[in-house]
Amino acid sequence: MPKMDSKRVVELVYWRDVKKSGLVFGTSLLLLLSLTMCSIVSVCSYIALALLSITITFRIYKGILQAVQKSDEGHPFKLYLDQEVTLSEDLVHKYSDVFLGRLNAAVGNLRSLFLVEDLVDSLKFAVLMWILTYVGALFNGLTILILGLIGAFSCPVIYEKHQTQIDHYLTMVNSQIKDVVEKIQSKVRGQKKKIRSD
Repeated sequence: MPKMDSKRVVELVYWRDVKKSGLVFGTSLLLLLSLTMCSIVSVCSYIALALLSITITFRIYKGILQAVQKSDEGHPFKLYLDQEVTLSEDLVHKYSDVFLGRLNAAVGNLRSLFLVEDLVDSLKFAVLMWILTYVGALFNGLTILILGLIGAFSCPVIYEKHQTQIDHYLTMVNSQIKDVVEKIQSKVRGQKKKIRSD
């Protein structure tokens, strides 16, 4: 099941089916943009009212059509009303176990970072948090989500079209980052040896 889910996500972000990808991207972006202007309660209320107005109008329209044509079609949403919509216990247990495993791993990683199990990893985390203070000063959480959504639906397609050039530049950047990290690690190790010898 998770493989199928990841396969569907990949098909969505690579725009394999333009209608599905456009629908998911458009609705998600519209929802996030709505949240920047209204509270989540207002957005949920407006969405519920819009859906209700559509379904009530359709139900009344079908009822009038049945009365005029004197047909006996029944309820227009009968097919959907008869479907089972409950979640199975196995599915809930499966996903809660996956979530719990990831949560425990994240807590363990945070513990090792904050309690400085590995100095270099903790320093990397500190630099990341320092960069995020500047990002947080420029953007709020919803703006970051909007940019992330746009990036998720545009970066894979751009990478697929220009893969060789992007890989070339990424290799150059990675080698420079490795050089800098190796220099920092050698200096940190040298400081540790000096401290021990003193």
